[in-house]
Amino acid sequence: MKNILFIAHTKEDQSLPKAALEALTAARELAASLDAELHAGIIGQEAAKAAEALGGCGAAKVMAVTGSDFAQPRYASDAAAVEALCRASGAEVVIAPATSRMSRILPGVAARMDGRVDTHLTGIFAKDGQPHVNRWYYRQRMVADQTRTGLPWFMTLEPGCFEPFQGQGSVEFEQVQAELPALRTTVTGLESPSADEQTIRPDAELLLVAGAGWTKKQADGQAHVQDAESIIHDFLGSTKSSLGSSKSLVDQGGDGQAVISFLTHLHQVGQTGATPRHQKGLATCCHGEEPHVVGWRFINERRAVNLDASCGWAQGKADVLYVADAFEVMKKINALLG
Repeated sequence: MKNILFIAHTKEDQSLPKAALEALTAARELAASLDAELHAGIIGQEAAKAAEALGGCGAAKVMAVTGSDFAQPRYASDAAAVEALCRASGAEVVIAPATSRMSRILPGVAARMDGRVDTHLTGIFAKDGQPHVNRWYYRQRMVADQTRTGLPWFMTLEPGCFEPFQGQGSVEFEQVQAELPALRTTVTGLESPSADEQTIRPDAELLLVAGAGWTKKQADGQAHVQDAESIIHDFLGSTKSSLGSSKSLVDQGGDGQAVISFLTHLHQVGQTGATPRHQKGLATCCHGEEPHVVGWRFINERRAVNLDASCGWAQGKADVLYVADAFEVMKKINALLG
């Protein structure tokens, strides 16, 4: 193994995202295990601030593709930048964080360079003198240990699998020119929800998952969807936690049933949804059977609120199960937080 290339893009403030620093840790460990040379590549409007975060990482070469054309995500310009960095490095293994920006372009770059790509990896390591990776399959019920002979090998690493690298100090970097194709897309700006409107927060310590029970008939024989919306929204606002949902709840909109307005399929957690990596998780009105619990595989502390003492959460799937009415429990919590 000759070279291993770590590639990342900058954020709006020109620093590196946390997921990128985690991927850098994986790249450093792999390079050390294989006695390979570590290279680093940065994409963004500027690279000086991002390069400072690489101080002490041991990279033999730090390269950057910068300019206004690379300030915002765009397939044509990002793919050209990554291809230029890969060719300048000559790396056999390319490691990038599984951000939306890198995940969108890396398979295309691998095809351009006649390479191979594996995405959504949860482990990167060396074994028998070869790079190996871990990846979950069959709706995250099986984990594979796999390697490849085809090179270059491109990888995207899921966030939360390695400790972020902590470096500082000035780092000199080499400017690499990317040959841009005719650009047909113009980025005019970004529209982002306010912090209070944002309900998907990957870096939050706590994940609150809402189940279909929130929209079902309650003890008085009536559904209280508006009350459910208010309770959940107040909790998210007070704790700045992230919001998840069971598949049955987000699917109700297609069935013509009353739904919680700010829930979408992007919130779905479980067998066919996302696998979050928050420190703590609280499930409310969720049955907790296997398809849902699979999505909690990487959550360290699991708690649930359910009226059914024999629900799936009670079968060893939760650290603590509160057998109670989630409406009343969450109202009390919001009162204490307020």
